[in-house]
Amino acid sequence: MIKHIPNLFTLLNLLCGCIATVLLFENEINIYLVALIVFIGIVFDFLDGFLARKFNIQSKLGLELDSLADLITSGLVPGIIIFRLFKSSNDFTFSIISNDWFAYFAFIITISSAYRLAKFNIQENSKNYFLGLPVPANTILILSLLLILDTNNNDVIVNTITNDFVLIIVVIVSSFLMNSKYKFISLKFEGYEFNRLNNLRYFIIVISIILFFTMSYISIPIIFLIYFLTSFVAFKN
Repeated sequence: MIKHIPNLFTLLNLLCGCIATVLLFENEINIYLVALIVFIGIVFDFLDGFLARKFNIQSKLGLELDSLADLITSGLVPGIIIFRLFKSSNDFTFSIISNDWFAYFAFIITISSAYRLAKFNIQENSKNYFLGLPVPANTILILSLLLILDTNNNDVIVNTITNDFVLIIVVIVSSFLMNSKYKFISLKFEGYEFNRLNNLRYFIIVISIILFFTMSYISIPIIFLIYFLTSFVAFKN
């Protein structure tokens, strides 16, 4: 019975992704409900791996199932979010392709997520870092754009997030980072003693908490920039 528990959490993650997908196609998006469902799905994603390692019941089935669930919750969902942002943006139109059709460019994120998840299953992974930006982390970053739009009235910020060129850059950069050979520091602690890697982990966690509680959702892109730069410091040759 215990061996099936991680897979149950994986399927719950998949269910969250399905629910979030449906909610994102509503005319009036309940952003906070979408964010909550996605966050719960990511928690389930963490728990399935944690429990599998805890009880030493990892399996090939669990690994493949986990990737399939992540593809929906952390691959399709961010693609739909950017798709909706493209559709709501009217900054420019292409001479050949209309904005309505170009909005499908957003699903490059979904395609890149699928490729990243497949690579993750066959490559050797270090306990200290992720090779390429983790797919759930990319989802949190993109989800934060909706949350910032809903809670911020600053015209500069709103116009920046809904600008087509900015959205194109977001798609390209996030897709590249997920499949890059750039090493992102893992926040999984093997021990809690103070050493170089742990000190950087503590720094990321503490600064993230401070920024989030002082700047709310707008802090999330800043936190990711700090995460990126800290990872560079951690693994520079």
